[in-house]
Amino acid sequence: MPIIKVESLTHVYSRGTPFEKVAVDGIDLEIEKGEFVGIIGHTGSGKSTFIQHLNGLLAPHTGRVIIDGADPASSKETARDIRFKVGLVFQYPEYQLFEETVYRDIAFGPRNMGLSEQEIDEHVRRAAYFVGVPESLFESSPLELSGGQKRRVAIAGVMAMRPQVLILDEPTAGLDPAGRENILENICNYHRTTGATVLLVSHSMDDIARIASRLIVFSHGRVALDGAPADVFSHAAELKDMGLAVPQATEIALALKKRGVDIEESIYTINYLRKLLVSLRGEVGPC
Repeated sequence: MPIIKVESLTHVYSRGTPFEKVAVDGIDLEIEKGEFVGIIGHTGSGKSTFIQHLNGLLAPHTGRVIIDGADPASSKETARDIRFKVGLVFQYPEYQLFEETVYRDIAFGPRNMGLSEQEIDEHVRRAAYFVGVPESLFESSPLELSGGQKRRVAIAGVMAMRPQVLILDEPTAGLDPAGRENILENICNYHRTTGATVLLVSHSMDDIARIASRLIVFSHGRVALDGAPADVFSHAAELKDMGLAVPQATEIALALKKRGVDIEESIYTINYLRKLLVSLRGEVGPC
């Protein structure tokens, strides 16, 4: 049974007014336990509205969302339980830090779950390990940390609840390249170690192509493409028509193809492109 099942999901903002907008329009999809799914789409495509349905922050106007066999719209108790099963990290989550110390901020979720102090401590330390927050910072004020450290603490606060599904909305937005790479490594390590389902919303095609095993592309409130990265990025022209970029490796492969080089159009990582070019160079001999 899939951990996430979405059936004919539709959500309309400002219904019955001149400003009515269909944000999500009849979506059907399933996501299996342990998948690492990248979610992409232009601004206003519906992806953020979609993910907010997965932990009950938004309720469907039509259709339904089933999480691990339960419908968050069925009761307040079910919705509450699902919010612990599905952890959602909003864009710029550091703006939501509010406790006096780093430790207390990470512990906020587990404490609301009703865990014992010993269990809370175990959850906090394990989450801090995953995101690279040292114990030496536990008694520091979150407000005194650097931007990258604040981001890691905020993500740790969601990981500390040990959700079965971890959803991250642009977790690397605004970070420098080193900070971005560090956060992505943390997320991949969490996925590998826990086996949790991870949904990553990102505008960086290169990042998402490198780490996700499945991509879901949103456009105008609908799922436009859904499949493995190689399959999705083979639709480069279609993606560009949606206002999306493609990975740099795909751009290079397409340019080489136009110049007559016999190369795959579905290339999406630099490492694979490099290996392929080396093999092609071997076929044609040294320059």
